[in-house]
Amino acid sequence: MKISYELSDNIALIRLNHPEKLNALTGAMVAELGEWFASLKREPTVRVVILTGMGQKAFSAGVDIAEFASVDAEGVSEVTKRVREDVCSLIESCGVPVIAAVNGLAAGIGFELALACHIRLASTNARFSLPEVEPGVVPECDWSQRLARALGTGRAFEMMQTDKKVSADEALRLGLVNRVVAHEQLLAEAESLAREISQLAPLALRACLEAVTRGTDLPLAEGLDLESELFSQLFTTEDMREGTSAFLEKRAPEFKGK
Repeated sequence: MKISYELSDNIALIRLNHPEKLNALTGAMVAELGEWFASLKREPTVRVVILTGMGQKAFSAGVDIAEFASVDAEGVSEVTKRVREDVCSLIESCGVPVIAAVNGLAAGIGFELALACHIRLASTNARFSLPEVEPGVVPECDWSQRLARALGTGRAFEMMQTDKKVSADEALRLGLVNRVVAHEQLLAEAESLAREISQLAPLALRACLEAVTRGTDLPLAEGLDLESELFSQLFTTEDMREGTSAFLEKRAPEFKGK
């Protein structure tokens, strides 16, 4: 299996398990990831996801070049469309927080995969790069859009045009990652953060994700309207009443996602 899954205490751990190719994505891996993230909307037991790579060297080096080397332009377009729509867009809209634990190289589509996650933790070994310009193509998927939104247009253009390799510390300074931790502590740090998040009200978390992922693409007034609408929807939920009661009774809440 080139994708491994574990579920413990409402936290799903997904590992890209192709270390002999630096966790480069095959077509089968893309399909499997897409199916799994699509299933989250029907799976209430999962409250947080951690996505990482197997081994010590890479989160993901992008696509498996050997598999796609003979693909024509139409085939390449189909591959990138599948990654964009069947994986990255599903990660953003899956309804639960997805934490990227970037354990090494994140290059090309591997970088895109990390950028689609809601929170990014990087080990001191992490590096981020866009190698596509060197062989003569524009960066795949939504790079010109996602990276510009994350870094601003000037920094994004520089990185796309120079194949600039960004270290973990520089990624933190630029705002590409939330924090940098010692390599051997990366997974423990991600799991600790996931446990903290998993204790929060799942419906409220889903609403926060929707407010941010949808709202940032809207004009400010429409984004504020979306936030108000989501707040109103939460106000009558069982979780809201449970949270209020727990606060007044000075006890830990027991949220059920209802």
